[in-house]
Amino acid sequence: MVRLLQLIYIWLFLLPTMLIATVFFGLLCLLTVRFFGPARTARFTAVPWARLGLFLSGVKVNLHGLANIRPGQSYVIVANHLSYFDIWVLYGWLGMDLRWVMKQELRHVPIIGVSCAALGHVFIDRSNREAAVRSLHAAREQINAGTSILFFPEGTRSLEGILKPFKKGAFNMALDLQLPILPVTINGTWEILPPGSFRLTPGEVNITVHAALPVTDCSEVDLDDLSNLSRARIASALLDKAVSTVGKTA
Repeated sequence: MVRLLQLIYIWLFLLPTMLIATVFFGLLCLLTVRFFGPARTARFTAVPWARLGLFLSGVKVNLHGLANIRPGQSYVIVANHLSYFDIWVLYGWLGMDLRWVMKQELRHVPIIGVSCAALGHVFIDRSNREAAVRSLHAAREQINAGTSILFFPEGTRSLEGILKPFKKGAFNMALDLQLPILPVTINGTWEILPPGSFRLTPGEVNITVHAALPVTDCSEVDLDDLSNLSRARIASALLDKAVSTVGKTA
């Protein structure tokens, strides 16, 4: 009975409400971004959109380690990826001006794709390495004066809820731009909405911001060390289940 009521709530209230909210905030974004710029526009469109989605889904977000974020500093942020809810959680509550690195397919999602493009998010064609590199190079101009770029270095969501090996794109960009790497751990979103599932379970999410990793005096020969250290810091705050199996995916 509880499950039936939950399904009724999701299909008759949550999804229609968020569809209307997506259209409203998306159009507001497109109408105002030219006048206010991406950072300010995101604060009164994308952030409340994300928080509304979390609130209506029964998700509470707890933040840890925010003192590790220095105001006005740009970062290359790397976070583990468990669920579609990761985007709402980070956008809604991290409190930073972010540019996402996201797969090219999202550009074609109605309202969301064009709004993300207007806000300066970066679309990557994972099937075309040269095009992906060009996209990242084009994004460099936006990453300054407190604007940060966020990668999910696993490349995609973890189907099992455990930490996967990291790709090198984020760490190459950190070296190129000489920006510190900010590791972030997300716990709880996999249980709320696992990949490939429509079973929504309200709950708590914990975001842990770790101390930044400087890249000064580093070079390409240090890429593996930067990747491994970032991965270790993210893993250090994962739930026991994820930590106990993380070594099997390395």
